[in-house]
Amino acid sequence: MKKILSTLALLGVLGFNGLALAEEEVVVVTDAPVAAEVAPAEAAPAEAAPAAEPAAVLSAGDTAWTIVATVLVLAMIIPGVALFYGGLVRTKNMVSVLTQVFVTTALMSVIWVVYGYSLAFTDGGSLNSYIGGFSKALLKGITPDTLLDGGTIPEYVFITFQLTFAAITPALIVGGFAERMKFSAVLAFLALWVTFIYIPIAHMVWGGGFLGELGAADFAGGTVVHLNAGIAALVGAIVVGKRLGYGKEAMPPHSITLTMIGASMLWVGWFGFNVGSELAADGVAGLALINTQAATAAAVLGWLFAEWLFKGKPSLLGAVSGAVAGLVAITPACGFLGPVGSLVLGFVASVIAFWAVTSLKAKLGYDDSLDVFGIHGVAGLIGAIGTGILMSADFGGVGYEEGTTMGSQLYAQAVAVGVTIVWGGIGSYILFKIVDLVIGLRVSEEAEREGLDTAEHGERAYHY
Repeated sequence: MKKILSTLALLGVLGFNGLALAEEEVVVVTDAPVAAEVAPAEAAPAEAAPAAEPAAVLSAGDTAWTIVATVLVLAMIIPGVALFYGGLVRTKNMVSVLTQVFVTTALMSVIWVVYGYSLAFTDGGSLNSYIGGFSKALLKGITPDTLLDGGTIPEYVFITFQLTFAAITPALIVGGFAERMKFSAVLAFLALWVTFIYIPIAHMVWGGGFLGELGAADFAGGTVVHLNAGIAALVGAIVVGKRLGYGKEAMPPHSITLTMIGASMLWVGWFGFNVGSELAADGVAGLALINTQAATAAAVLGWLFAEWLFKGKPSLLGAVSGAVAGLVAITPACGFLGPVGSLVLGFVASVIAFWAVTSLKAKLGYDDSLDVFGIHGVAGLIGAIGTGILMSADFGGVGYEEGTTMGSQLYAQAVAVGVTIVWGGIGSYILFKIVDLVIGLRVSEEAEREGLDTAEHGERAYHY
């Protein structure tokens, strides 16, 4: 997230380098004749006043666009993710998934306002490499007139924009253990997870932590959001265990129609996710716009062709899965690549995600209900690493920062990926075990067979 890094981690370093802010020397003209007396040579000239940093100025255009982007990301979650996931589960678990996504959005919003934003985006003192502090807990000291440091939008707008990221990431994890986990356990785990996994990773990458300082490029959340969620979903699928009848009973999606509608909302809303991360209505936002569309379109075709080749028939489910894989892959790269590089990244990530969902999953035997790891985790990893390569000017990208080579950029990307996998994987496992010990993760066998809609919520999605 290029602009966030510049405003929060390296204030004033990017975007202001070329401005001449020192005042011009003032020449005083008097009534003395031309042959006026020259000042003695030994008189020292007055020192120039130190250059002052330019005051932040509100931009109505940047503010308006970021507000729109925030609403688009919220629409990605509810109803986007909710319908996408809801259509993929069996009829008896439709209400359960909708409820989990909807309530997760509310829970994360409260956590973000109380302490999440402060821990992610303020200085953490001696621990700043890994976590922020509590100086803005409960949004202390922020007013409607407070502008983002070095930026052009109100800080409240930035807070809400980042809130939607903190909400969608836990909501994505729900797909890993769908149809078998207690609602109370879901909420407890996700509250702990956003606190101990998401917030530290967000700070490390975007909030002034060591991954951002290292130079890891993550424009809109390839590691922070997608790889992070994918790893947690994989761990959850393994710890909670397989669904009853998995591998023996058919468990097809109950409504491809709703899944397609949800995926379409994700595609549209993703422009808020990616383009909004520039926090400005400018040329880089335009680059992120075309890259997001190009990568997603190429990914649809990549998955479809792979499915056609290996399964004999192209499916709508395959097309929407490819779209999500492409959207995930381009997320960390959208402000750094050129359009051709985006086509390549989307196509490659989609084909690899297809392999992960159809072959890797079967070989390893885990039950990731809605393929969160296979799509978000794998495509997020490919996107993060691919960013380090395709951002090269040789491939049409924006090029590297001065003093950075492809090798050093790939090193930074690999470290960010490794930290996310290790921190997220080990941390998620510990948190699942804690919740299992205190609440219990899984519903009873009777409740699972009945369906979580009636067993957990006393409702049905359909009455016929």
